[in-house]
Amino acid sequence: MTRTDPAAPPAGPYPAPPPPAGPYPAPSPAGPPGPYTTSPPPAGCTVRDLPALRDALCDRVPGWLRGRRWFAGKDTPLAAVTPVLAELVVEGPAALLLAVVRAGHDELYQLLVGVRDALPPGLGDDVRIGRAELPGGRRPVLYEATGDAELMGRLLERIARGDRVGVLRFEHGGGPLPTGLPARAGTAEQSNSSVLYGDRALLKVLRRPTPGPSPELELLAALDRAGGVRAAAPLGWIRSAPGGPGGGTTLAILQEFVPSRGDGWQLAVEAARACVAGECETVAPLGGFAEEARALGRATARVHAALAAQLGSRAPSPAEAGALVAALGDRLTEALRELPELGPFERPLRSVQRSLAEAVRRGDAPPVQRVHGDLHLGQALRAEDDWVLIDFEGEPGHSVGERRRPQPALRDVAAMLRSFDYAAHHALAGLLGAPPGAQSPQDLRGTRLARRAAAWAVHNRRAFCAGYAEAGGADPRRAPVLLRAFEADKAVYEAVYEARNRPEWLPIPLAAVRRLAHGRLPAG
Repeated sequence: MTRTDPAAPPAGPYPAPPPPAGPYPAPSPAGPPGPYTTSPPPAGCTVRDLPALRDALCDRVPGWLRGRRWFAGKDTPLAAVTPVLAELVVEGPAALLLAVVRAGHDELYQLLVGVRDALPPGLGDDVRIGRAELPGGRRPVLYEATGDAELMGRLLERIARGDRVGVLRFEHGGGPLPTGLPARAGTAEQSNSSVLYGDRALLKVLRRPTPGPSPELELLAALDRAGGVRAAAPLGWIRSAPGGPGGGTTLAILQEFVPSRGDGWQLAVEAARACVAGECETVAPLGGFAEEARALGRATARVHAALAAQLGSRAPSPAEAGALVAALGDRLTEALRELPELGPFERPLRSVQRSLAEAVRRGDAPPVQRVHGDLHLGQALRAEDDWVLIDFEGEPGHSVGERRRPQPALRDVAAMLRSFDYAAHHALAGLLGAPPGAQSPQDLRGTRLARRAAAWAVHNRRAFCAGYAEAGGADPRRAPVLLRAFEADKAVYEAVYEARNRPEWLPIPLAAVRRLAHGRLPAG
């Protein structure tokens, strides 16, 4: 949706009508009012309405919140939410409420709530949260506002001016920001929400904010300082003040918009489908994406090198190395408790972890540094001249401390290798019209296509590793014990996730666990 009215309403409340000239109320067309008539309420919402708006939101939002893609507690009853902070950042007939509420398993969720007499044209009814009851008999509608071009434009103006509203701080990186750009909500299904401002900027609204320093802002700023690495430079942000409710929390990040041909997941799945089906231009199933995978490996190595140069890289202390090995063991123990299907692989997986522990004892622990932390094909955009890595906030659900902790760069590599495996099997499922593992062994066509999908994944994993080494990264294939341990850890994590959310996809990570447990290397 684009902004159609360039004349936005004023930031403050509309003024009340001027008082009558005499000591008594002026007559109205309907006849003289009684002696106790009061002035009509101001048009639209002002900060005086904030308590009523906050209470109405907390009453109406539980049912609506459960249906959001980014809500984590879908299987948990949600009887109520409690407000952590609420500020009216735009006042008037079209008002904008920024709120953070506590819900579910003590989790924080951020809401951008529009307040109008009626939904703006073009917004579907699914954004409707409910109506508020305000003084004077007003009953404005509350709705998800990231699709409201006018209100999102006003939010950008707040950042450009460096405003302060209550406990909120709107800040920019120093240079002037463009305003007056058409705003539209991003359409990607993801754990955060995005608002695009023309082809210049993107506002990332952090739906599950975490108190403390923002890992993403730190890493984007480091890449911006490094130069020579294509990244979405940070332009501004919204934070809560350290001393206020939800203090010291980054709520949104304004970034440079990166024009692209699509993300790596979309492009890889399309290429895999063509090659598995035998439609790619080169010999199936090995063509179609290998050069892109190699280029993505080079881009990843450059990002790792820039982060190491700006934020440091060092050998882990003995305590850190031991903690790294112990953490893998703890995650496996938790996964075995939750997912019986992993039981047959426990002994070989423990053996993989013992091999890692032995390598660490020999002094072969890899250096640690700041890394992406949640790298996969969907976190890479194919710009015209190169791949651009995005979404540096780390793995959702982990604390800020965990996400900021230095890690071996091989963990990012292992995560990307797993993503190639997923892309191949996603393409295979689309061709067969059935979830992974659902085809019968007697289905000769399905068996043939499954072999092609596996070959495509292996070929592209090798190409990624080759590109990573070409750009100066430590060749992942020269550390097979470490890489195998990290990829097995990631596959176990994926198995638990699929069992919880998409049981029909569980065969993908289970097949990887089986392969890694029995000694086949991650890249081949």
